[in-house]
Amino acid sequence: MFKHLKLALVLAVAAAFLTGCGVNNIPTYEEKAKSAWSQVLNQYKRRADLIPNLIETVKGFAAQEKDVLTSVVEARAKATQTTLPPDILTNPDALKTFQQNQGALSSALSRLLVVVERYPDLKSNQNFLALQSQLEGSENRISVARRDYIEAVRVYNTELKTIPGRWWAQFLYPENQAMANFTIEQKDTEVPKVDFNN
Repeated sequence: MFKHLKLALVLAVAAAFLTGCGVNNIPTYEEKAKSAWSQVLNQYKRRADLIPNLIETVKGFAAQEKDVLTSVVEARAKATQTTLPPDILTNPDALKTFQQNQGALSSALSRLLVVVERYPDLKSNQNFLALQSQLEGSENRISVARRDYIEAVRVYNTELKTIPGRWWAQFLYPENQAMANFTIEQKDTEVPKVDFNN
């Protein structure tokens, strides 16, 4: 009887040690990063869903801006039709391609909004104003979702590289790999040159 009690006590102490030492951190952080990634995709989809309505509204007022409208439609098609590989979170090249396609769509939308400045009737149209507001909201949500994903990946990748997470990864989770993160193109980090003499 004393042996069973002693064994139960040892098992209880071992279980407490294992739950408190981070053995579950890797799967927990991985799931959090995957959840954050799903939110990023959700926000990009929300933006993509707004674009057809925005295009139709602008078309009615600015039909002569066909090139800009076409570039937005093409960028949206490329961004939404790209097949995401299952390993996108651990494949930096796939994530970079995804990011480039989304960046091209953002750029095309920016050009469209610049063109709209030439059409005062369009700028005062209630449908356009509502769509523009929703689009701005989507861009903000995308920014927040990306920030949350970046933080979740940082925590997960740090756990894989530091002790004791590194040991747990080696022994219990050898299939887990570091996740890729968003990057910024070199041209986007350059300070714009301002010349007031011209």
